[in-house]
Amino acid sequence: MINSLFLEIAAVMMTAGLFSLIAYKLRQPLIIAYIATGIVVGPGLFNLAHSVDVFETMSSIGIAFLLFIVGLNLNWRNVKDVGRVALIAGSAQVIITSIIGTSIALALSVPLPTAIFLGVAFSFSSTIIIVKLLTDKEDLDRLYGRIAVGMLIVQDIIAMMILLVLSAMHDGQDLRAILTFSLGKGLVTMFVLWLLAKLVVPKVFTYAARSQELLFLIALGWCFAVASALQYFGFGIESGALLAGVSLAGTGFQHEIEAKIRSLRDFFLIIFFIVLGTHLTLGAFDRVLVPAIVLSAYVLIGNPLIAQFIMRFMGYHSRTAFLAGTTVAQISEFSFIMLAAGIAGGFVLPEAMTLATIVGLITIAGSSYLVAYNESIYEKLSAFFPSKKLEHDDVKHTGSDVVLLGYDRMGLEILPKIEEMTDEYRIIDFNPAVVERLLVEGKPVMYGDVGSEDVLLMAHVDKAKLVISTIPDMSVNDAILDFFRHRHSKASIVVTVKSSSDAKRCYDLGATFVIVPSILSGERFGEFLAKRKEKKTQWSTLAKTYMHWVNDRG
Repeated sequence: MINSLFLEIAAVMMTAGLFSLIAYKLRQPLIIAYIATGIVVGPGLFNLAHSVDVFETMSSIGIAFLLFIVGLNLNWRNVKDVGRVALIAGSAQVIITSIIGTSIALALSVPLPTAIFLGVAFSFSSTIIIVKLLTDKEDLDRLYGRIAVGMLIVQDIIAMMILLVLSAMHDGQDLRAILTFSLGKGLVTMFVLWLLAKLVVPKVFTYAARSQELLFLIALGWCFAVASALQYFGFGIESGALLAGVSLAGTGFQHEIEAKIRSLRDFFLIIFFIVLGTHLTLGAFDRVLVPAIVLSAYVLIGNPLIAQFIMRFMGYHSRTAFLAGTTVAQISEFSFIMLAAGIAGGFVLPEAMTLATIVGLITIAGSSYLVAYNESIYEKLSAFFPSKKLEHDDVKHTGSDVVLLGYDRMGLEILPKIEEMTDEYRIIDFNPAVVERLLVEGKPVMYGDVGSEDVLLMAHVDKAKLVISTIPDMSVNDAILDFFRHRHSKASIVVTVKSSSDAKRCYDLGATFVIVPSILSGERFGEFLAKRKEKKTQWSTLAKTYMHWVNDRG
């Protein structure tokens, strides 16, 4: 048995490695390779993975590890910044998508109960896949990334509530019992977990941190214990693992725990995508090909447009709305769980699972490309997504000494130093929540996309003495540096990048100084500003010193 299982895992991983090499050579998302591996090793072709239960269990572990790490990095201060848009956009998107999806399924002659389940199931997007894609792009911490994760968490909460209702209905409970017992059970469980996280967890992990191996073991034990406990109470492994991570986010040890668990997460997640591919058999195409294509097109195109429309209605910039919208162009693991519950309860036709599997594979593959190249796609389609027009009042202050492009995060740390240097400064940001907050505080702020030449011109950015961009986006950096180069501006230009190679490129394009956040934080850069003011240090000298750090550490 053990030897057979070992050979199965070896065959599966060797196949995955081969397809991954091909995908990497073709510069394609590796998720495609994992799904293709599942199709090849599954019952549809060579049937190399006989130990279905083992692989399904490993897949569930991968989901748990991923959401555990997501919870570890859930910074409540940052979630608060996008909480409103995440709650409204996430909820509205589920409702609108469910209604339209149900209508499309009915038009395809799907029976009403099954159509409703399909419409609701296809309204949820995959937190697992999107977090992985955004992590690979290093976009998880950008504004659109945080909004996307917030929306997906809201969707997951809605999905878990629906699953609780379905479970209660399957057990024969009436609506009153569902609303009282199930809801009460959830509130009690959450309260107990909150007490443990507040009173017990900090002490245990502070003691365990004396040994790196002990910290790793206790963290794993906590993840599995909470996930198992919440599964027992009907919440599911996914929500348990997420809440287990959230409860450790404020301990101060989350980064060390993440570093040790990341490799385990990556291995088991590969298994998750492979298992997803094994659910598809080639013979299923004939029966559900047309409905699958129609519904896949709706999920790939309709879902992003709906999310984008909601965010634009809330006042977000077209770029942020478009990028966040691309993250909801696939169905979720909760979609399959919900349909399975519907089939078990006799509400849904069994063929719906085959249809969902094909839609899932098509949309997961398609959305992988959509997220990977969303910025390039936006640049080509930006003419069709007009931005908010700037009113005269937005730009009545001209000729600022210092212009800060992007306030959130790093700008928050830099601004106090700027205010010590001069009263003549301007902030430009395209997060309407940030702009509204700064206006209330009386800060000179303007709404706009700093990657747009029109915005830079209207704000008279080229007239400034110092321009600091805190946005680590090379497409934005290229636009900013190109703008100043063509305007022959004498301003000192500071930009932010993700890596030392990007830093060197920006220096070649004319940047005066480049910040690499992993090496130089916003707080440290504020000290640089104070030092330059005090000693009148030239930017060239600071840049030379800093590049020595970049070369040594990068």
